Amino acid sequence: MLIHPWDAPTDDAEWQQWLATHDFGQLAANGAPGEPPMLQPLHFAYDPSRREAVTHLARPNPLWAALEERPTVLLSVVDDYIFIPGPWQAAEDQPPEHGVPTSFYAAVQLTCTAHVVDDPEAKAALLQRQLGHFQPDGGSAPVAADAPPYGRLLPGIRGLRLEVREVRAKFKYGGKRSEAVQHRISERLTERDGPGDAAARTHQQRRLATGGTATGTPRS
Repeated sequence: MLIHPWDAPTDDAEWQQWLATHDFGQLAANGAPGEPPMLQPLHFAYDPSRREAVTHLARPNPLWAALEERPTVLLSVVDDYIFIPGPWQAAEDQPPEHGVPTSFYAAVQLTCTAHVVDDPEAKAALLQRQLGHFQPDGGSAPVAADAPPYGRLLPGIRGLRLEVREVRAKFKYGGKRSEAVQHRISERLTERDGPGDAAARTHQQRRLATGGTATGTPRS
């Protein structure tokens, strides 16, 4: 993923706060020689204090063989994406028809080492962490390896801890454009008010308020 300086996160908090509310992505693992990479859509729970994400998959999933062969994986999350028409992007001294269309989006990629969890007690603890993330208000029975309803289901799944080794994050929201053009785009987003437009405008306005230029590096 190419990350220009104007699209890089302003600090770690920017991507961490975004990832806390965007917990569905695709896990990419290497396929067999001559085969394409394997992609698995999944929910996950990311813990910045431990620098790891946890998830689980059904035991028959073909991804397990790929992880055993090579445990280096990439967890990719993309959201808050919209299409920006060319005229919205035209510079102040350009006619509108000379503007170039583009995409706005937020993306975080976590390069991880995958650790498979098969011990029943460890799997139960992992699932309890996921439930704590997705159902913080409770409503479900505790996850225990020797008690219903989860005990009898645990043999059918394998847990997965994703140890994060590198983070690459990108917030592509017109940061290289002049403030005047960025404010024009924000106005157009408000007028259009289509799917994703409000979230994209929030990103753009937040980054404008911080100067619109990243103070860190694309890697963290």
